Amino acid sequence: MEGLLDQILVAFGMGLIGAVVFAAIGLISGSDETTTLAPLTLLVVLLGVPPEGVFTFFLAGAVAKHMTHAVPTALLGIPGDTMATPLMAEANYLRKLGVPHIALRKMISGGAIAALVAVPLSVLFAVLLAPFGDVIKEFAPWVFLCAAILIAYFSAGRWASVLTLVPFVLVIVALQTLTAQHGVKLGVSYFLGIAIGPLIASLFALMSPGERVRMQRDGVRVFSLSPDVKSWGGYFPNPLKVLDKRQTGMTLATAAVSSATFVFSPVAMTVIMGEVIGARIKHAYHRLTTVITARNGVTEATYIAEALIPLIAFGLPLSPVAAGPAAPLFNAPPRFSVDSATGEINNLHTLMSTWEFFGYGMLAVIIAILIAYPFSMNFAHRAASFVSRKVSHEAVIATFVGLILVIGIWEGGLLGLMVILTATRRFPLALSRLQHRRPVHGVLHRRIDRAGSVGPGRMTPG
Repeated sequence: MEGLLDQILVAFGMGLIGAVVFAAIGLISGSDETTTLAPLTLLVVLLGVPPEGVFTFFLAGAVAKHMTHAVPTALLGIPGDTMATPLMAEANYLRKLGVPHIALRKMISGGAIAALVAVPLSVLFAVLLAPFGDVIKEFAPWVFLCAAILIAYFSAGRWASVLTLVPFVLVIVALQTLTAQHGVKLGVSYFLGIAIGPLIASLFALMSPGERVRMQRDGVRVFSLSPDVKSWGGYFPNPLKVLDKRQTGMTLATAAVSSATFVFSPVAMTVIMGEVIGARIKHAYHRLTTVITARNGVTEATYIAEALIPLIAFGLPLSPVAAGPAAPLFNAPPRFSVDSATGEINNLHTLMSTWEFFGYGMLAVIIAILIAYPFSMNFAHRAASFVSRKVSHEAVIATFVGLILVIGIWEGGLLGLMVILTATRRFPLALSRLQHRRPVHGVLHRRIDRAGSVGPGRMTPG
C-alpha cells in the first residue's frame, strides 16, 4: 500500500509539472508538439523518473497544451501549434464576427470533454486489439500506406497529393538506407524534419536576394484583442453549460471515432471530422462554433489514442503520434528500448499494467483539465496580451532549434541532424507561401490594440 501511494504521489507531481509547463508552452504561437513534447519527455525518461511519472508527465502535458493552444488560435488568429492549423478557418470567421471569446470557450470545453472520454475508449480499443498484435505488426506498414493514400486522395489536391507521396516515400526510404549503412536507426528525427519544414524553408530563402526583399516589412504587425467578456460565476465553469447538447454529442461522437482510428494522421482526422460535422449543420453561426468545438476535441482524442493504443496493445510505435511526440515512451536508450529484430520490448508496455494505464491516464487528464481549463477560460485575454507583448518570437525559435539539436544528436549524431534538415516534407509548400509569412529578420515588433474589436462588425450570440 505504501509503495502504491508513493507511485501515485510521483505520478501526481509529474502530471502537475507537465500540465503547468505545457499549458504555458501552448500559449506561444507556432510551438510544434514534436519539438516540445518529445525532447522534454525524453529528458524526464533519462533523468530516471518512474514509469508512472513519465506517463502522466507526457499525457498531462499533451492535454494541457491542446487546451491552451486555443488562446493564440482564437484571440490572435495565429495557430497555437500544428494541431491548431485545421481550426484556423473557423477561428478567423468567428473573429470577423466579433466573437473570438465564444470560439475560445467552445474549443477549450470541447477539448476537456473529449479528453475525459478518450482515455477509457483508448484503453478499451487497446484491450480489444491486443490479441491481434502479431497480425497488426506484420501488416502495419501497409496499413500506414493505405491510410496515407486515403488521406491524400480526400485532400484538396487529390491526385496531385497522391502523386506527391511517391517522391516523399522515396526520400524517406533512401534516408533509412543511408543511415542503416552507418549503423544509425532514426525515428523521431523524421517527424522533426517534417515539423520544421517551413522554418528551414524560410532560412534557406534568406539566401535569395529576391525572397529577402519580399520578406521585408515597412511597419509593425498589429494584433487586435476584443474586450474580455465573462458570462459565468466562480473560477471553474462547467463545460457542459458552455456547449449546447448537440455540440456535446458531436464532440463525444468525433472523439470516439478518432480514438479508434489510431493509424491516421492527427491533423487529417481533425480536418475530416470537422468536414463531416459541418456538412450536417445548416445554420452558419452554429456550424462554425460546432465544427471548431469538435475539431479541438479531436486534437485531444487523437493524441491520447495514438499514444495509448500502441503503448498498451503492442509496445511498438505504430501510430504517427507514437513515432513522433510520444517516441521517448517507446524507445529511449539506454532505459527504454524496442528491438524489432528479436521482438524484445522494454518500455512502458512491459513496466505498466492495463489498469495502471487507465488509472494514471485519467489522473493525468484530470490534472491537465484542473490546470489548463479554468486558466484558459479566465485569463486567456491577459495571457495572450502578455505573450504578444513580452515573449520574443526569435527567442522561441532559438529554443525550438536547441530542442531539435538535442533530439537529433541524441538519436543519430551528425547524421541525425542531416536527416532532420532533409526530411522536410513541407519544404516546397512553405516556399510557395513565404510571402504570406511574418518576417524572420531583425526583431519582431508587436502591438496590441486593447480597445479594438476584431473584424469589421460585432455580433452578440443568442
